[in-house]
Amino acid sequence: MIAELISVGTEILLGNIVNTNSAYLSEMCAMLGLSLYYQTVVGDNEKRLEETMRMAWERSDVIILTGGLGPTRDDLTKEVAARLLNRELKEDPHTRSRIESFLKAYRKNHAGSKITDNNWKQALVPAGAIVLDNENGTAPGLILEEGQKRMILLPGPPGEMIPLFRDKVFPYLRDKQPEVIYSQMVKICGIGESQVETEIQDLIKAQGNPTIAPYAKPGEVHLRITAKADSEKAAKKLTKPLLRELKARFGNHIYSTEEDKTLEEAVVELLKVKKMTLSLVESCTGGALAARIVNVPGASEVFGSGFVTYSNKAKRKHVLVKKSTLKTEGAVSEKAAREMAKGGRYVSGADVCVSVTGFAGPDGGTKEKPVGTVFVGCCIEGETEVCECHFQGSRESIRSQAVVYALTFLRTCMIEGLKKKEK
Repeated sequence: MIAELISVGTEILLGNIVNTNSAYLSEMCAMLGLSLYYQTVVGDNEKRLEETMRMAWERSDVIILTGGLGPTRDDLTKEVAARLLNRELKEDPHTRSRIESFLKAYRKNHAGSKITDNNWKQALVPAGAIVLDNENGTAPGLILEEGQKRMILLPGPPGEMIPLFRDKVFPYLRDKQPEVIYSQMVKICGIGESQVETEIQDLIKAQGNPTIAPYAKPGEVHLRITAKADSEKAAKKLTKPLLRELKARFGNHIYSTEEDKTLEEAVVELLKVKKMTLSLVESCTGGALAARIVNVPGASEVFGSGFVTYSNKAKRKHVLVKKSTLKTEGAVSEKAAREMAKGGRYVSGADVCVSVTGFAGPDGGTKEKPVGTVFVGCCIEGETEVCECHFQGSRESIRSQAVVYALTFLRTCMIEGLKKKEK
C-alpha cells in the first residue's frame, strides 16, 4: 500500500515548531511495509488544505494527517476531510462525554479555566468514522474508510499523536496488510553514519527480502531489517542471516537489538550485570548526562551521585581537582578530566566515575582548544582513561553530542576494559 503524510499547521510552515511527527510516522510506515512516497506540510488554509487532501486521496491508499483537530476556527482538518468524502458531521455522544470528563478534571488543577462552547466542536465526527479515543487530550483520532482507501486524522501534539498511532493505528494498519511484516532493529554506537553505511553497502545493494534501512540518530546509527512473509515466524526466519552478519561486522558497537531500548538503558543494564555502581562529574553538560541515566527506571540501583562542577572552585572543592592543574592545564584539559573522574569516584565511593569537561560555546574556546573541544574521562577501580573529542554545531548540539559520547565511552570501557593504566 502507498502511504502519504500531511502535516497541518501554519506554525510548522513558519518554523515555530519542529515537525517531529513526520519523522516518527515515516519510521512507523517503514515498519509496516508501507511505501511512503509523499510528505506535505500545509498551513491552516481551507482551500490549500482541501487541494492537498484531494491530491493525496487520488494517488495514495493511506493518508495520515496530523494537526488541525483543535477547538478553534483555524482547526479545519476534520471539516475539510468530511466535505471531501461527502460525510456529514454529527456529534458523537461518547466523544462528548470523554471531552467533558477531561475538561472537568483539567479545571480542578486550573481554577480560573472555563469550559467554552467551542470545545464541543471536537465532539463532531464524520459519519461512518472509526473513532479512536485519545487518552492524553480532547481531540479523538479518526479513521475514514472508503473502499480500499483510508484517511487517518490524528491530533498534532506528539504527546497525543504518538500514543494514538502506536496503540490504535499501528495495529489497525498492520491487520490491513496482505502479508505479515516483521522488523528487527539493530542499534549501533561508537561509529559514525558514514562508516556504517560504507560497511553495509554490499548488503544494501544485494537486498531484496529482507531489506535493510539505516537511520541516523545523534551519536548513534539504527539499522532496521524488515521482512515480508505469510507468517511472522517465516518473516522472522528471513531476518536471521542478515542479523547474524551485522553482529559479525559491528560486534560490541551494537548496544541493542530491541526496538525500544535506549543507549542509557543499555548502560544501566550493563552496570547491573557487572554489579558496578556509577557516579558522574559534569561541567559543560551541566547535569544532562545524569538526566539521561535517571530517565531509566531502576537506575537508583547503580547510580548514587552526580556532581555538576561548573566552576573551578567547585571542581576543587567537590571532586578534588588540583589547583595547579586548573592553573597550568585549564579546566578543559586531559588532566582536569582525569582528576575529575578519579576524584568523583573517590568521594562517592562508586566503582565507576565518568567526567565531562569542555567548551560548548559560543565563547570560551582557544586556538589550541576551539569551541567543541570536550574531554571525557572514565575511572574504573583505580584505572583512568581520557578521550579528547571535537564536536561541531550549536552549544546545545555540542552538549548533546558530549552526553551521547560519554554514555558510549562508559559502555566501551566497561566491556573492553581501560586501555591506559593510571598515570
